[in-house]
Amino acid sequence: NKEEWRKPHWEITERYGWVDFERGVKVTGAGFPFYVGPVAQLQRALINYFINEAGNAGYTELQAPYFVNEDSARGTGQIPDKEDMMYVIPRDEFFAIPTAEVPVTNFHRDEILSESELPVKYVCYTPCWRREAGSYGKDVRGLNRLHQFDKVELVKIVKPETSYEELESLREHSEKLLQALELPYRTLLMCTGDMGFTQSKKYDLEVWSPGQQRWLEVSSCSNFESFQARRMQLRYRKGEKKIEMTHTLNGSALALPRVVSAILEAYQEENGKVRVPEVLKGFIGRDYL
Repeated sequence: NKEEWRKPHWEITERYGWVDFERGVKVTGAGFPFYVGPVAQLQRALINYFINEAGNAGYTELQAPYFVNEDSARGTGQIPDKEDMMYVIPRDEFFAIPTAEVPVTNFHRDEILSESELPVKYVCYTPCWRREAGSYGKDVRGLNRLHQFDKVELVKIVKPETSYEELESLREHSEKLLQALELPYRTLLMCTGDMGFTQSKKYDLEVWSPGQQRWLEVSSCSNFESFQARRMQLRYRKGEKKIEMTHTLNGSALALPRVVSAILEAYQEENGKVRVPEVLKGFIGRDYL
């Protein structure tokens, strides 16, 4: 049951001026908020924490381009499928990335890796842009659904025989972040009807929003088997001669806006203050936002 004093995150941020939606509308449009003061610090702390944890787990950090060409968008399966969801720059024939998955997986497009290089594991923080056409209602209030948001993404390029083990370790990594933040969550194994045509197996991680009394997706962890690799001609040399397709995987670790909203709602106190999660105190330097 929801405590009477517990507020949804948009009321908390409005009270303290921590997220400015109105000025975001003035400067750009709906879905492009400004993060101010403590919540800007919270975002930066989460990004640093997520990247550090991935580094500790053996992922190599990349800083990737925020815009990609059509070949890259096609390689990961955004085209033809999600054209209407992406922002396009027609003059230069670029797409604003909807996720770091696109540039990072294409990093090795048209390459033949050696067997000894696998698995390849990358972590990458980027802003992401999505048009989210057709979204409306309670699902879009506050930070629930934005056109621009921050995300830390994990990408793996692996041998086919290990890809399902690698998917489980990917899921476990994202779950451990939510456990460390002490946020209640659930893990869903998605049915075929809830997956894109590119994916062979997918988990969604949803965090509990106590101020809204609903579950919010903060991560998807997917195995694409050889679908993306075939499009990108991303192969590896098995032994001395045989060349085979790799398998690719990716997962959010994690998407920021809904993690931020869940923290604001879960860590608020009856007096209105919002505590800082224990694992983030070293980044923020105080006990309360």
